[in-house]
Parts: sequence; C-alpha cells; structure tokens
Amino acid sequence: MGLIDDMLNGSQRALSRLITLLENDEEVRQKIIRIIFKYTGNAHIIGFTGPPGVGKSTTVDAVVTELLKRGKRVGIVAVDPSSPFFQGAVLGDRIRMQSNEENENLFIRSLASRGKLGGLSKVTNDVVKLLDAFGMDVIIIETVGTGQSEYEIAKMAHTTVIVLSPGYGDGIQAIKAGILETGDIFIVNKADMDGASKAIADIIGTVEFNFSSNPWTPPVLSAIAKKHEGVQAIVNEFENHYKYLKETNLLENKNKVRIEQELTEHITSWVETNVLNYLGSSGEKQKIIDQIFNKEEDPIAIIDHHIKESMKEIISGNFIKQD
Repeated sequence: MGLIDDMLNGSQRALSRLITLLENDEEVRQKIIRIIFKYTGNAHIIGFTGPPGVGKSTTVDAVVTELLKRGKRVGIVAVDPSSPFFQGAVLGDRIRMQSNEENENLFIRSLASRGKLGGLSKVTNDVVKLLDAFGMDVIIIETVGTGQSEYEIAKMAHTTVIVLSPGYGDGIQAIKAGILETGDIFIVNKADMDGASKAIADIIGTVEFNFSSNPWTPPVLSAIAKKHEGVQAIVNEFENHYKYLKETNLLENKNKVRIEQELTEHITSWVETNVLNYLGSSGEKQKIIDQIFNKEEDPIAIIDHHIKESMKEIISGNFIKQD
C-alpha cells in the first residue's frame, strides 16, 4: 500500500518498482491490480506497430515530443523481443527515446515479450493500468511488430497506428493481405526516401477502397520522424480519432473488447497453469507421454480425458496453483 500511495501521489520511482513487482510476483500482481483498478479508465491508449526497421521508436519519440509540448502526460510501454537466455528485453527502446527521457511528464518502460508470439508481453495490460492510474493522459504501446502483434494491439489500444516506410514491400503487401483492417492511422515514415510517393499512393488507394463504407477512413500520413517533420499532423489525427470514438460511442465498445481479451487471456492462463501443474505433480503427465509414445491411446482421447479429470480435482479445491 505504501508503494501504491506513493505512485498515486506522483512518484515515478514507486511506479517503476510496482511494474517490477507485476513482472515477477504473481500474487503481488493480483493485489496491486485489485487496489489500483478503480483509478483506471481515463487515458487514451495508442498502439504503434509495423515491420522492424521502419523507424517506430524514432516516430514514437517525435510524437511524444509534440504531445509533451501540448501539455500531455505520456507513458510509453515498449515491448521488445526477449533474450532467449535471460528473457530480458533485447532492443532497449529507451536508448532510442532519450531526447525526452528527463521530462517529468514522461515515463518509459521496456517490457520483454518473453516469447509471446503476438509480440505483446503478458503483463502489458497491467502496466497500462498502472500508467493510467498514475494519471497519464496518453499511453503509447510500441510492439515488436511481427505476425499477430497488429491484431493484438488493435484489441488493446483505442487508436492503432501502423508505421511503414518506402522500400518495405513486404510490409505494404501485408496491409493488402489483411492487416489493413486493424489500422486507424497509417504513417509512412522516411518520406524523403526514393519511392515514398508511390508507397503513400498505394496505401491511400487500398485504404480508400476498403473503408469506402466506413464512417472513419484511416488517414495516411507522411513523416520524416528523425527531422520531426509531419509530426504535428500525426498528433492532430490522434486527437481526431479519439474524439470520433467518444462521439460515436465506439470508445465504450473498444474498452469492452479490451476487457474481453484480458478475460480470455486470464482464463486461458489459469487453466493452462493449473492443469499442467496438476498433471506434473500427480505424475500423470509422464504416464500420458508414455501411453501416447507406446501407441496405447491416441493423443486426442487421452488428453481430453485427463484434462477433464484434472479440472475436477482443481475445481473441487484439491489442487490450485495460481499462474
């Protein structure tokens, strides 16, 4: 409670320590979320994603500079790929966002994805809650930007930003292949490179075609983030989209989607953890492996049977192991 009180009173040190506890102690994590939950629900959550190498972190840094100029308090959650050996963040986005790091209205935290295929750390949602309770006006989540992350971030954020750059044909092709519908705003960074005009025209054409009947047509913006060019227009569109969500009641829908995703993740994690721990501690796991290996039983039938038996024991209270 002391740390939480200090955090609610504006201590970034207490906020940082609470995030560390969230990452490393499941029992404490649950207590923290229960206490701070009533203080959440006020921040505009913006997700940044896109192929590696397009300059997401540079773009985020430039955007944050503009947000701070407008008097906003900003939190950044940078989800990095994990080290395969130590499960820590590899890229270290703090290094690429140093221009604003000393500002008291900014808080940056890198989280390791810890092998999660979608690119979002398991505790990302909880860290966002802490930053929200801390009083941040805008919370930016920057993802690893591979595979499923575009879909995950669209469920977690109010505004999803997809960053691309000329020369990344695969990234632009991915938009045409289905990622398009997740974007609320598209940014073509490095607009001073060859091929920028064509890339922008291609994306605009694709967006206009796919969103022709949608009340919100995602803007396609050009930027040179390292020179802070085009950044004011980007932040203006953030504000326009958030206003649109409020006026159309879509903000409420987005928040309910976030709750549904979080609920699903918690239930899946709870079941997975308890069933696997039960099978391991009871010795049934090795028996299942041996029976399948010896062709005594097919894997679908035996696993279905043991999962049902495990859940009976877990629900009866004979075995519960929290994730």
